[in-house]
Amino acid sequence: MIVERKKSPARITFKVGNTLFLSFIIFVCILPVWHVVCASFSDAGYVMQNSGVIWRIKGFNINGYKLVFQNISIWTGYLNTFLYVLASTLIGMFITVMVGYTVSRKNTLWGNAIMFLMAFTMLFNGGMIASYIINTQLLGLYNNRLAMILPTSFGVFNVILIRTAIMGIPDSLEESANMDGAGKMTILFKIIIPLIKPTIATIVLFSVVAQWNSWFNASIYLRNRDLFPLQLILKEILVTNDTSATTSAASSSFSNDSVMYKQLVKYCVIVVSTAPIFAFYPFVQKYFEKGVMVGAIKG
Repeated sequence: MIVERKKSPARITFKVGNTLFLSFIIFVCILPVWHVVCASFSDAGYVMQNSGVIWRIKGFNINGYKLVFQNISIWTGYLNTFLYVLASTLIGMFITVMVGYTVSRKNTLWGNAIMFLMAFTMLFNGGMIASYIINTQLLGLYNNRLAMILPTSFGVFNVILIRTAIMGIPDSLEESANMDGAGKMTILFKIIIPLIKPTIATIVLFSVVAQWNSWFNASIYLRNRDLFPLQLILKEILVTNDTSATTSAASSSFSNDSVMYKQLVKYCVIVVSTAPIFAFYPFVQKYFEKGVMVGAIKG
């Protein structure tokens, strides 16, 4: 028999207030996205003259997107970013899982000391200058693709998540597998990894979003424009207001002045650069809540 809770005035007030507050937060989060999308499909003259929020599409056209995709730097940046994201995520996940599994075992030699040293680097490190010297002079990671892949592949926080998830698996599973003759790698890849899929999916999401939005390392280590990621191209367009490579074709492709398309191109570039992340997120969202809650609840 289910006893229905009596709804007191205080509880009703809390629910109403909570609903209104969360609705406001949702509205604040969605409004900029809606503004950018509507502006990107609107008339260039309307976008240039409008100084407030654009609530609806006016003068529907895709001229801005045509200009964006005529810029070879956008395509090159897209390909470079996909390469950096894929390579750093795969390499990072392999290293993270192997290290997390190693330090989670009770019989690992100096396991606690290794974990302490890794956690220590989260609080204290040599800073940007020391990292730059090591990466460029010692490792030779200057003006090549590895400069965008290797330094971002490993994260101590991700190791802690993996270690916590693995430690939550009963030891009896590994003991049973050992009795059946399974080795360490068999146990890791056929037993442990399938059981920690939510945590792995969460770390993959963190890694993909972080690498997709990364531009600072590229601005330090890369000088060849053919190696620039998409976000560095986006920074040039939005921050330094450099739309010359994109709007130079406007005067020949459209009758309007190319200056009119500058603001429209900015909105279109934002949509183009963020669309893959919006498309990727739903595939891992179902694992996200469970993955980030690992270790938070003890039975």
